Amino acid sequence: MVGKILIVDDVATNRIVFKVKLGAACYQPLMASDGKSCLRLARETLPDLILLDLVLPDLSGIDVLRSLRADPLTADIPVLMFSASLDPQARLAALAAGADDFLTKPIDDTILMARLRNLLRSHEALAELGQRGATLKALGLAEAQSDFAPPGLIALVTERPELAMRLRRDLAGQLPDRVVALSREEALAEGSLGTAPDAFVIDADLGGEGGGMRLMSELRSRSATRHAAVVLIHAAPRSEDMAMAFDMGANDALPLGLPAGELAIRLRTHLRRKKAGDRLRHSVQDGLRLAVIDPLTGLYNRRYALPRLASIAERAEATGGSFAVMIVDLDRFKAVNDCWGHAAGDQVLIEVARRLGDNLRGSDLIARIGGEEFLVALPDASMAEARQTAERLCHAVHRQPIALPDGSELSVTISIGLAVAQGPTIPSPERVADVVDRADQALLVAKAEGRNKVILSRTAA
Repeated sequence: MVGKILIVDDVATNRIVFKVKLGAACYQPLMASDGKSCLRLARETLPDLILLDLVLPDLSGIDVLRSLRADPLTADIPVLMFSASLDPQARLAALAAGADDFLTKPIDDTILMARLRNLLRSHEALAELGQRGATLKALGLAEAQSDFAPPGLIALVTERPELAMRLRRDLAGQLPDRVVALSREEALAEGSLGTAPDAFVIDADLGGEGGGMRLMSELRSRSATRHAAVVLIHAAPRSEDMAMAFDMGANDALPLGLPAGELAIRLRTHLRRKKAGDRLRHSVQDGLRLAVIDPLTGLYNRRYALPRLASIAERAEATGGSFAVMIVDLDRFKAVNDCWGHAAGDQVLIEVARRLGDNLRGSDLIARIGGEEFLVALPDASMAEARQTAERLCHAVHRQPIALPDGSELSVTISIGLAVAQGPTIPSPERVADVVDRADQALLVAKAEGRNKVILSRTAA
């Protein structure tokens, strides 16, 4: 999708110049000449990024920015502010109000376009995570996240001790976060600090020209540091170097000697966004986990079990091996609920699930696929091994009564239907359901023949 960029500038010539540049880069430019128009268009069109002038005829750019950040609809839209003013206090105020960056006119085209690409990529990645999390939350598969954010960990990576000392001194007292100095090797050594840094401030000339970007690429390739914020510090920045840093994924590319207050504000912003991204990722991961887990027993559910069973069958077919499928059903479970109550029934299901799991291998699959029905799959299991395992499961459930919530005890049994696919009898993945059906038919026989027993599929090899 073409990125929509809202240009906010009271000078028509400036708006037209931006429009031509953005149009040539295949963006969709929108234009506003004052703060109120900006706020209205931002709510109506929800642009992917806003280019906002500091000085506007009706509202200051900073007031507009604060209004954007206060509105839930526009709060997360990246805002790139610009101005001809060299006033450092205005720059700090803009960054503190939530600007993603602040560029001074005349703006270098190379840096501008690289920064736009950089911010749009980051915004799209977080927006996608947010949409997934919202979907899972709507389905009841995501838990609310705590607003509490512990102090972060910032790593300064440079081979110049004087630079590390200066940066630590500048940041001391301005951030609640822990700041440590690391060598390149220490930055890449996972676990050296007990936890991965949330942000890296890297000397762009680490180990020679371009060394900082090479280290950043290494950090981005590793799972522990892939999402950390990265700020590159350039001693003598060139526009092409800063543009390349943005295109390679740096969150910021800054000149050496930047005022300590500005560096601290930028780091606070990057840490806040990194932690927000972490929360979204954790929410999505938790939601996906909940989507395939039975909430009562903690076992996998049918949604997970059937595709996993298909992959077990594929592997057996490729290696010429075998696998077994069991359908396990609690005997007379309706009577448990009717006589003892649903709380007792839940306790029975939980304990039976635990006993089944405790008597299987780590590579085996167990899932709850119905009210009192479980599916067990045994990769690389022969008929004799599968039958022995099934008999062990029956014994594990029956040998000891289950304690109920009221302190009483109840003995329960299970019936198992067993089917084995071996050698040339292994079906194609889309026919795995036939093996499950064979096991299900064997289960019906076990029920009919008195329960608490294992019956092999009559057509098993």
